[in-house]
Amino acid sequence: MNRDLRLQHPLVQRLHDARYVTDALFDVVKPEYLYERPIRERHRIVFYIGHLEAFDRNLFDERLFPLPAFNAELDKLFAFGIDPVDGGFPTDQPSDWPSLDIVRDYAQRARAQIDRALATFDFDSDDMSTNAPAQLLQVAIEHRLMHAETLAYMLHQLPLEQKAAPADAAAASSAGNDVKHTATMVRVPAGRVALGMPRERGQFGWDNEFGEQQVDVDAFDIDRYMVTNGEFLQFVDAGGYRNRAYWNDKDWAWKEAERIEQPVGWTKRDGGWTLRTMFDEIALPLDWPAYVSHAEASAYARWAGKTLPSEAQWQRAAEGTPQPDALPGNFDFRSWDPQPVDAHPGNVSAFGAEGMFGNGWEWTVSLFEPLPDFEAFPFYPGYSANFFDGQHYVMKGGSARTAQCMMRPTFRNWFQPRYQYVYAGFRCVRG
Repeated sequence: MNRDLRLQHPLVQRLHDARYVTDALFDVVKPEYLYERPIRERHRIVFYIGHLEAFDRNLFDERLFPLPAFNAELDKLFAFGIDPVDGGFPTDQPSDWPSLDIVRDYAQRARAQIDRALATFDFDSDDMSTNAPAQLLQVAIEHRLMHAETLAYMLHQLPLEQKAAPADAAAASSAGNDVKHTATMVRVPAGRVALGMPRERGQFGWDNEFGEQQVDVDAFDIDRYMVTNGEFLQFVDAGGYRNRAYWNDKDWAWKEAERIEQPVGWTKRDGGWTLRTMFDEIALPLDWPAYVSHAEASAYARWAGKTLPSEAQWQRAAEGTPQPDALPGNFDFRSWDPQPVDAHPGNVSAFGAEGMFGNGWEWTVSLFEPLPDFEAFPFYPGYSANFFDGQHYVMKGGSARTAQCMMRPTFRNWFQPRYQYVYAGFRCVRG
C-alpha cells in the first residue's frame, strides 16, 4: 500500500481498507480454483477480481476525474454482476474468461490509475448530495464491502480442500451443544417507527434508504433471539420439509424440484447432523442461528404458529440498540462463522430483543419496495429500482461478514425468497 495515500482524506483510507478485505478473500481460494462457480446462480470467482476495480473505474471516470480507458472491453466485461435466480443460470465455461494474468493485470492497472488520481484530488467538503465526491467514494467503499460479504458466502460453498484458511482464522466450535437454549419472546408495545431517513440529514445512504416514512405499529411479541439450529432441527425432525401445509405454492414447488430436505450446509452423518463452516465440518451447533432461505423461514414460522416480522415491526423491536461504534456483536469481519445467539447480551434493544445487529441477516415478510419520494442514484440507476419487482424480501441487521458502516438501522438488504446461501436467519413474531 502506498503510505502517502494513508495520509489523505479519511474516505481514501477507507477505500484502501476495504481493498485489503477483498484482497484477503481472494487469497483464501487456492489459485487453481479461482475459475470455479461455487453457487450456480453467481459468476465464477475470477469475475469479481476484475469487477471490483472496474466498478470503481467506471464510477469515478468523468465524475471525479478523467480515467482514460486502457481496456474498454474489460471495462464492459467486468461492469456488472448478476442477480441470484434471475430466471436462468449462467452457462459460461472457464475458457470463456480471460486468463488470470490478464484479469489481475487489468485490476492492478485500474487500481493504480485510480490511486494516481486520488493522490492529487482535492476533497473540498464532505457533502453527501448526489454526485458529490464524498458520496461517490462512499458508494465505492460500501459496494466493495457488500461484495466482501457476497464473496464470503460464495466461498463458503467451495469444497474445503479448495481453500486455505488464513493464519488468524479461529476454529469454529460446537461446544454449546450441551446447552439447552430456552426460546422466549419479548413484548414490544405499540408505537410509531421511522423507516428510512430524510435526505436533509446529510448522511450517506443508498437510494432505497431515503424518503423517511412514519409507520404506526401495533403491540406484538418477538423472539428474544434469532431462531437457533436446535429450534430449527425440531421443525426438521417433525417432518416440516414434508408437510405441504407449511409452504406456499411457489416455495413448495421449488423445494420439491430441488429436493431440499434441510438447510444448506447441513449433512446427516451416523444419525447426527453436521454443519459445514467456512473451513471445517463440525457437529451442528445447536445454539447458532439457523441460516435458511425466506421460504424455509416462512415454513418454520407457520409450523410454530407465528409469522416473520414486517420491516416496520423489526425496526420497532430494534429501537434502543447501541450505535454501531459502541455495539458488541458478531459483525465487521470479526468471525468467519456465526456465534451463539446469546453471545452478546449488550447487543440488546430497549425491549429486550438480543442480537438484532450482526450474527446473521434477518428475514422480514415485507417485500422490497421504495420508500416515499424514492430517487434512484443517477450513476447507479438499477441498484435498487431493478428489484422493486415483488420478488425480493427485505432483510435487516447484518452478519459476521457485514461491515460496521452498514450496521446503521436504515440499511436495507434484500434477496429472493428461494435463495439459501446468504448469511441470513430470522426471528418470529406473534400478535
